[in-house]
Amino acid sequence: EVQLVESGGGLVQPGGSLRLSCAASGFIFSNSDMSWVRQPPMKGLEWVAEISSRGGHKYIADSMKGRFTISRDNAKNTLYLQLNSLKTEDTAMYYCVKGYPTRTAEGTVVVDFKGQGIQVTVSS
Repeated sequence: EVQLVESGGGLVQPGGSLRLSCAASGFIFSNSDMSWVRQPPMKGLEWVAEISSRGGHKYIADSMKGRFTISRDNAKNTLYLQLNSLKTEDTAMYYCVKGYPTRTAEGTVVVDFKGQGIQVTVSS
């Protein structure tokens, strides 16, 4: 059974940092591309970052470049997302995703499998 379990979220002040982790099991993690998406309150899924199976390819959404970093440790079957210089608009439920998201013709982000999510709230 594929499982993705996120941790590391919480309440942080603007300008603060968090490190999200995603523990993966039930599949060969080192063979799988991985991603992070998020869902702000009252909005749809937003693509955040992606990383290839061996980490050679990484990409961060434009609005988060320079602030967020994606990484992985294949020996620990764990995916990470480092969140720095957090802004109130980063408040969202963050999800770990197996594979890369796709987009519909309308631009909706679609994922095949994601974890249960972890809440990140940025507020003073």
